[in-house]
Formats: sequence, C-alpha cells, structure tokens
Amino acid sequence: PDVVVNPQGRKSEGFMMYYSTMTKDTKEKCIVRAISEDGFRWFKSDVVLRPDEEGFDAEGCARCCIIRNAEYDRASGKWEFTRGWTMYYDGASSEDKKHRIMQAESRDGKKWNKIGVVMDVGDVDSWDHKGVSSAHVIRLDDGTMRMYYQGEDESGNVKIGVSRLSDSGVWEREETAAFSLAG
Repeated sequence: PDVVVNPQGRKSEGFMMYYSTMTKDTKEKCIVRAISEDGFRWFKSDVVLRPDEEGFDAEGCARCCIIRNAEYDRASGKWEFTRGWTMYYDGASSEDKKHRIMQAESRDGKKWNKIGVVMDVGDVDSWDHKGVSSAHVIRLDDGTMRMYYQGEDESGNVKIGVSRLSDSGVWEREETAAFSLAG
C-alpha cells in the first residue's frame, strides 16, 4: 500500500491509503482508496482506478506510488506544494502481458484521470525489456525528481533502475544506476 497525509481533506480523511486488489465480481485488478482519521483504523472508500477495455492497463492496475503535487521554487530552493496529487502505477497490457509504469492525476485524491504510460519497457536487448513496475518517486533538494523502479529481462532477472524527470517532463533512464537484486 501507499499512504499519504491529506492536508486538503476533512479530519476523517486525514490519511489516504491506496492499495491493489481484485474485485470479487469481475476479478479486475484495481486500485482502491481507504481513509483514516488517525492512520490506524481504516475504512475502505472506493475503487479509484480500474483497467481500461484495451490498452496498456487492460489486464489490470496495481502497485502505486502517490505524491502530492508541488513546484520547485528556484529562488528559495524549496518545493512548494500545489493542489492535487499524482499517481504512478503498474499497468498490465492485454496484448503483450508486460507491465509498464503509468500516470494518473487527481485534484482531490478521490477521482483520478489517467494520463498514460510514463515509463515503457526497454529496448529488446535491455535489462528491463520484459517489464517495468513498482515505481517510487522522490523529489530532491536540487529541484529534480527521481523514479526508482523494478525492471525484468527476458531471462527473468530483476534489477532496480533509476530514471530522472527531464525539464521537458519525460522520465529518462539513468542506465548506470541499474543494479541487480541477486545475492
């Protein structure tokens, strides 16, 4: 699950948790929101992301990372929070069965609009050609953003990759940062 503090909500929604689940009736892999006043007692709220009929998340939506929107103020050297949230989540394709990292945006953390793929699988000979997933995004003090994610090659070897958000808003791989999880 991913838990965020909600400064924009009512006291009863002071914490929001997003987690992956499968619906009982349709067996869809979805992302659900739960709310809490204290971070200990949780109440399931609603499904916030469902797979599309076709496309890169038609087989399901899973594992998400939620960050509060912010802009970097170069003069002060600080991130200033703005309204809304961004979600990075795994989309599973019905066509090639590969996972890709996708993005959705929300003004209130309840209703989400899908943006699309932000980190696609790597080239055919790359270490992350079979799939990318499990994004975790952080903001750095220098005004940049970094995404850590899991990649898998054709042999099933898993590595952790790092990408940087460019000035043009595109996530760019920093290939030299990939490392193996092998013991």
